[in-house]
Amino acid sequence: MDMFANLALGFGVALTIKNLGLCFLGCMIGTLIGVLPGVGPIATIAMLLPITFGLDPVGALIMLAGIYYGAQYGGSTTAILVNIPGEATSVVTVLDGHQMARNGRAGAALGISAIGSFFAGSVATLIIAALAVPLTRVALLFGPAEYFSLMVMGLIFAVVLARGSVVKAIAMVLCGLMLSTVGQDLETGADRMTFRWAELSDGLDFAAIAMGMFGFAEILRNLENPETRDVLRNRIGSLLPNLAELKQSITPVLRGTFIGSALGILPGNGAVLGPFASYTIEKKIAKDPSRFGKGAIEGVAGPESANNAGAQTSFIPLLTLGIPPNAVMALMVGAMTIHGIVPGPQVMEKRPDLFWGMIASMWIGNLMLLIINLPMIGIWVKLLKVPYRMLFPSILMFCCIGIYSINNNPFDVMMTAFFGVVGYALLKMGFEVAPLLLGFVLGKLMEEYLRRSILMSRGDWSVFVDIQNRPISAVLIGIAVVMIIVSFLPSINKKRDAVFTE
Repeated sequence: MDMFANLALGFGVALTIKNLGLCFLGCMIGTLIGVLPGVGPIATIAMLLPITFGLDPVGALIMLAGIYYGAQYGGSTTAILVNIPGEATSVVTVLDGHQMARNGRAGAALGISAIGSFFAGSVATLIIAALAVPLTRVALLFGPAEYFSLMVMGLIFAVVLARGSVVKAIAMVLCGLMLSTVGQDLETGADRMTFRWAELSDGLDFAAIAMGMFGFAEILRNLENPETRDVLRNRIGSLLPNLAELKQSITPVLRGTFIGSALGILPGNGAVLGPFASYTIEKKIAKDPSRFGKGAIEGVAGPESANNAGAQTSFIPLLTLGIPPNAVMALMVGAMTIHGIVPGPQVMEKRPDLFWGMIASMWIGNLMLLIINLPMIGIWVKLLKVPYRMLFPSILMFCCIGIYSINNNPFDVMMTAFFGVVGYALLKMGFEVAPLLLGFVLGKLMEEYLRRSILMSRGDWSVFVDIQNRPISAVLIGIAVVMIIVSFLPSINKKRDAVFTE
């Protein structure tokens, strides 16, 4: 009964005129930036952080959350119609979604993508509501040592779940941790790794790194790829799939929802893996796997459900533990901090209106996205007819304006350009930049909890593995060690590479 009372409180907050407007604005912006490749929710949320200064915390977070899960919807539109994934989670949708469009079934692909996304997002919202209270109670048992161990485990998951080499993923995490130490020491205030540049005394700006590596670098990579607009000359067709297609899609949508919800909770950006896992499973259990890659509707329904479910459940670690599982959630932490809210288990007790209002707004946002995406598909098609080479200068300009507006500092724009070049070079060399960003975000928190734990234990480093006094910390460290050892086993490594290659 508590859950229903809490949801009633949440809907009371989310259904105010102002919050409904902010939710709609966030969903609309999210869909737009999902449709436009090379922008993404990370760069957009970084650009819009200064705007949230003038909003109340509940409204600001509702809008930013709408941008995140709205981008998942918009990314599928670009993937299906133009063969360019507008979002990282839409990469898998390209495989069968674009083939369906080429076969004259673009409307059915877009329709089942929207329907599956709405269902998965609605179920994931209920999962968040159900798990929020028990997980928050568990989180209240955490001290500095447990939080440090949890973050270590999160970074290990980021390594194991990253595409490509485990060694490269570890290198990215370590680079992120090292970059987080740039600036003043937490206790002494002495400058570290600033090379006597006054601009670096406050540390590197997360928005500059995020926008550079995910915004600028993605633009450079998209400019390499050839573009085709042939499909856009054809009629989209009916957006409602026929009865046979709906029957084919029901079980993939259910499986995708479950897979995405489970992986989204994992620290280390497990939400990105949801669509890949869903597609692999659908192909494995299909009676005729050769249909996949040629326009199988299951290859759209499953991954699209998984990516929206994962986007929603990735809020669980943020709202209950105060730990961001991915780069977008890290920006949400920044937005909460701007408004004087410390993310973690205390939020539910101190600000129940914010906690439950945000959860209720997700269901409302999913309904809005269904309304935004299907009737407005004609507008997105017209937008996509503009070649990307004509769009990217304006995208770059807005990115630069957004970065400059955060601190009114031209140095931040130069740093963004620098990290854009670095990010592009890393992508070309087969490195994944998401572990670096996660390492950077968690670095400062890890250092703070590490120092606090050592201080409280009077210099005893065994505090993290003390099974008698700190069983939670010891178990978390144990899981992290087992995961990293298993990932290096030759047999597991080969299977992991095979899955990611597929």
